[in-house]
Amino acid sequence: MKRLLLLIPLTISLSALYAQKTEGIYAHLYTDSLKKGTYNYINIDGKMSDGSWKPLTDKELLFKTSYGRFEGNNLVLPDNPATKKVTVTATLRENTKLTKTFDIWIKQLPDPPLVKDEGGAIRSRRRR
Repeated sequence: MKRLLLLIPLTISLSALYAQKTEGIYAHLYTDSLKKGTYNYINIDGKMSDGSWKPLTDKELLFKTSYGRFEGNNLVLPDNPATKKVTVTATLRENTKLTKTFDIWIKQLPDPPLVKDEGGAIRSRRRR
């Protein structure tokens, strides 16, 4: 029984040695510009020591922005922003030397109005 109790902490400490560490953080944005008056998800992925990728959240990252505010990974902008671009900085909490800073432009033109076609379906005026 004593041997078993000694083996448990040894096993736990050895498993911590082989835990994956984040080697780098990268921004993979879903869009080329931010929308006004809405939540904009900022996707940050961590490259792990074994070469795999892991999505990172505000639990692992500290977010800072030059404009707006963060709620989790979401950057919230007001309806009428006073700037044309936002600088975002994401820092890994466990290793503050791993930081990614990047600019994202704010969409300036309004979305085209939606129109109904002959069948009554709503579609965008913009042709693809």
